[in-house]
Amino acid sequence: MVTKYAFLFPGQGAQFQGMAVDLYEASAASKKCMDSFSEVAGEDIPDLLRDSSAEVLSRSDRSQLAITAASLSVAAALEEKGIKPSACAGFSLGEFSALYSAGVLSFEDTVRVVKQRGEIMQRVCDDIAAKSAGKAPGMAAVIGLPPEKVTEICSSCSGVYAANMNSVRQTVISGTADGLDAAESKFKEAGARRFVRLAVAGPFHSPLMREAAVEFEKIIEPVEFKNPSVLLFSNVSGKKISSGEEAKKLAVLHLIQSVLWTSEEKELADVISADKENHWVLIEPGPGKVLSGLWKDTEAGADHPVIPCCSFENISEL
Repeated sequence: MVTKYAFLFPGQGAQFQGMAVDLYEASAASKKCMDSFSEVAGEDIPDLLRDSSAEVLSRSDRSQLAITAASLSVAAALEEKGIKPSACAGFSLGEFSALYSAGVLSFEDTVRVVKQRGEIMQRVCDDIAAKSAGKAPGMAAVIGLPPEKVTEICSSCSGVYAANMNSVRQTVISGTADGLDAAESKFKEAGARRFVRLAVAGPFHSPLMREAAVEFEKIIEPVEFKNPSVLLFSNVSGKKISSGEEAKKLAVLHLIQSVLWTSEEKELADVISADKENHWVLIEPGPGKVLSGLWKDTEAGADHPVIPCCSFENISEL
């Protein structure tokens, strides 16, 4: 029986100071990846990963570069060990690491697109805050209510939207500062166990990012999106992506539509359960354990756990 790998790349909010830095010293492939990333981005990526504070890394124009660099350097170290994906998915920002790993975007285009995407999103978030007396927009996780209930409550609030369908017990919402403040009390009244503000810079995956989507569409218009070389799943549709043309359209919608992560998980779980000839191993290449935790809530979670992987030690244990 052949072992196949599925890579689930994390998104914004998973970042931490020093992520993947040990790989720069321990893995030749990771060092080459980070050095190439630095050259294309025009920034010292190892310094960004090593020295940036939590406050700096919460900004879209910093975190998107940092997380993508960390994730791709992990993927490079895994490939150095002979581990390549047969399926890819990425949560929010992580979808761009997935696009690269699935052969849709070149390395250079991935770096440039992610850098410009982060800058556009940060600028739009700053504009929203400036129009709201300096109150920054953001996101919050609603824990303990079904997604349908969260969506219903959001529809009754001004400036708040259901953004990330994380699991049956957790949905992330996006909104203006005032909108999130007003919504928090409504969710608690409805029985939510927790309402947790996230370390991100804006109201992602909501109509509040429409201006960013318009700008981003112009940025990627000349960029080549090839057909996926392995199975690739979309946040926007929750299903497999069939072509580069589809991937390009979804990359724009990605900014303003919800992340259907539970649907993606089911699609991947169906692929795994239908494959009787191969053994599947799921890996989270990049910072944190968020996706590993969410996968535990799926029916496939017990038999096929996701392995968090963001250090040389993690990779050595595979």
